[in-house]
Amino acid sequence: MAVPLKPAPTDRRAKIAVLDDYLGIALSLADWSAVEARADVTVFDRHLGSTEEQVAALQDYDAICVIRERTPLPRAYIEGLPKLSLIAMTGRRNRTLDLQAAADNGVAVSATTGSGNGEYATVELAWGLILGLLRHIPQEANAMRTGHWQTRLGNTVLNRRLGLLGIGRLGARMVPIANAFGMEVVAWSPNLTEERAAAAGARYVDKATLFATSDVVSLHLVLGETTRGIVGAEDLGRMMPSAILVNTSRGPLVDQAALIETMRARRIAGAGLDVYDEEPLPADHPLRTLPNTLLTPHLGYTVEETLTGFYRETVENLVAWLDGAPIRLVHPD
Repeated sequence: MAVPLKPAPTDRRAKIAVLDDYLGIALSLADWSAVEARADVTVFDRHLGSTEEQVAALQDYDAICVIRERTPLPRAYIEGLPKLSLIAMTGRRNRTLDLQAAADNGVAVSATTGSGNGEYATVELAWGLILGLLRHIPQEANAMRTGHWQTRLGNTVLNRRLGLLGIGRLGARMVPIANAFGMEVVAWSPNLTEERAAAAGARYVDKATLFATSDVVSLHLVLGETTRGIVGAEDLGRMMPSAILVNTSRGPLVDQAALIETMRARRIAGAGLDVYDEEPLPADHPLRTLPNTLLTPHLGYTVEETLTGFYRETVENLVAWLDGAPIRLVHPD
């Protein structure tokens, strides 16, 4: 028997938490006045820690607004918040949110469409990491600020091979840019066929060949039980000493310990990472100390165009929730 959804409170002002707004921009990207007239909105600009720490901090809130998968929402999290009646998430899906637990506890989950710019933004960032690594842009920029001039010799992407691990929606968008740069593109994923690779403009190769022969390996896979750790020590060991690895998808796709060992031993030229096993990445994490890495703080979809769409639709969902009107509900499969 289905559990009825909890309504927004009508005998008092609702309490709404906006989580993980690292840049403090949520309230400026949308008009929250219709929500703030009827509810108290608290913005958290830092990650609140473990599930237990977050549950303790959010006991009094009726609704929480989450950005994609910055905060995992397992069953223990949802069941630990007895007042919670709405999770307003951004995007269409969230693999770290237990939808069945929400349904079992009468908690509505709303979604947004947001902006398709986020997908293009992730691809753009991947190319930024590729070019930054090959031309040593961060190092040269920093050297200029300390009075130096031309400290490292870089490489072009022309006539080099791009190996795509995954050629779905985002991976396929890497292909025309690679073509414009004059690169050859090969691809592999667990279920990829020669025909599907060719349709996206790439040539299918097996996994071992992709790692052994690609100058740039770029990851564009969905994280799941079959893809967790799909890049391991053996794969990294096949890469050429001059090759680079770029991951803008999900950190756990790569065996982190194997990657750190590979980078410390300088077995490959560099790694460009936007995603990590733990986010935010701890300040003392060993990845932060490796000079042959180019690290960004999960910036993939984080651009003004995308977040504006996310927060505007979040506000629409919150107003509908306060009104008791229909909202964009997400249901467990």
